[in-house]
Amino acid sequence: MTVEELSTLVLEALDRHGWVEVDGLGVFSKNPLGQIQFHGGNAPRVFIAYAIEDLEAAERLYFDLRWLGFSPWMDRHKLLPGQNWPRRIEEAIAGCDYFVACFSTNSVRKRGGFQTEVRFALDCAKKMPLDDVFLVPLRLDECPMPARIQRETQYLDMFPDWNTGLARLHAIIHRK
Repeated sequence: MTVEELSTLVLEALDRHGWVEVDGLGVFSKNPLGQIQFHGGNAPRVFIAYAIEDLEAAERLYFDLRWLGFSPWMDRHKLLPGQNWPRRIEEAIAGCDYFVACFSTNSVRKRGGFQTEVRFALDCAKKMPLDDVFLVPLRLDECPMPARIQRETQYLDMFPDWNTGLARLHAIIHRK
């Protein structure tokens, strides 16, 4: 592939989707003015764990984090057909800089993948330096927090004002 062909491919994808990610390199995106921005591959990697019932909020978080220049990881955007998804999710959690768990009335009592991901992230956090922030619990609504999370970790509310919660999350991730 020539440089011109690659440029054309990237520009077409930007027109269609508004962003293009090149693994290991970074993300090209268009801002609201139509200007092309590039965020290098050294952006903090943020895994987003959520219950399927909270897909809309998780998607919003994914695109907000991408817009802020971070590299979010969400199954809907990163898993490819045919991949061993349980192994790929564990690799993504183990390799991320931050694990954001989206707690809600939908997720706190639901059995399944969300709980598995949170438990795996708690295991990964054990390997981190004690003062490092890895697990960032978010509340999407006024749900009770699991006792272990509440006992060990400060959580962040994304309500009643999403933008205030997002600004606090940005500050947490950006300070590293």
